[in-house]
Formats: sequence, C-alpha cells, structure tokens
Amino acid sequence: MQLNGELENAFNKQVTLEMEASIVYRQLAVEMEVLDLPGIAQWFRAQSEEEIVHCEKFIKHMTDRDAHPVFQAISEVNIRVASVLEAFEAALAHEQKVSEAIRDLYRQSQSEADVDSLPLLYWFIEEQLEEESTVSEIIGRVKLISDDGPGLLRLDAELGQRVAKVQPAE
Repeated sequence: MQLNGELENAFNKQVTLEMEASIVYRQLAVEMEVLDLPGIAQWFRAQSEEEIVHCEKFIKHMTDRDAHPVFQAISEVNIRVASVLEAFEAALAHEQKVSEAIRDLYRQSQSEADVDSLPLLYWFIEEQLEEESTVSEIIGRVKLISDDGPGLLRLDAELGQRVAKVQPAE
C-alpha cells in the first residue's frame, strides 16, 4: 500500500526529527568532551549513531511503499550544559519529544487505516519506552552520585564502554 500525501508528510517530519535527535546527541557528546568526560561523550556518540539507524528505518519503510523521503529543515541545536545531570535531562526531554511524535504518527496511521505502518510504529513505541527508561535510570544514578568525583568517574568509565548498535534498516 502506498503512503498517502498527508501520511507521507508526517513520515518525512519523523525522518527529520530522527536526524535532529542524532545531532542533539552529537552536541551532548561535545558538551561532555568539554567537561573532560570522554566515557559519557562516547555514550552520547553511540546514541547519536543509533538515531541515524532509526532514521534509516523510517526511510526504508517509505521507499518500500513508493514514497519519497525528504529531509526538512532541522531546528538549530543550541544546547549548552554545565553538568552531566543537565546533559541527561536534555536527552530525556528530546526523547520525550520523539516519543510523542511517534505516538502521533501511530494515531494518524490508525485513523487513516494504514495498517502497513503500524508494525513499524509499534516497534518504535517499544524502542522509545526503552530509550526513556535508560536515560531516566542514568539520571537517577547521576543524582545519587551528586558531586562525588570518584562516583562520576566510575559512571564515565561504565558509560564509555557502550558501542553503537548499528544495524541495517529492516
């Protein structure tokens, strides 16, 4: 089933939002480099790469359905943080924005009886639950650490072990 015009536009907005998410995470990685926390910067870089994979999943879905993915204007990413807590709070806020956009896309697909999009969107709903949960857990740990330097360095070392889950779009 081919995507209709309104739904194609909505998918293009999501493609753009996923690319924006990648840039947000890349900027947060830069912010952590500035704070001399290379492990946390690595975590954010890996997350940035994962967002590109998400973008590719949407692009593949669109091209499989004879739609034409087009990147729209990406909002300026103007993030400056002074702490690890601020960085992860910014990440959570962006994940919540992406989650709501996916829910809106799911609702629109349902209302237009576009059952072909629902499995993909359901996968993303589950993925977003995981993303928000992970970032919330890290925020909780950062709050427990507070100003404890050794604790922050342990978290930096732990998060630095993350590698990107780069997988081809299905």
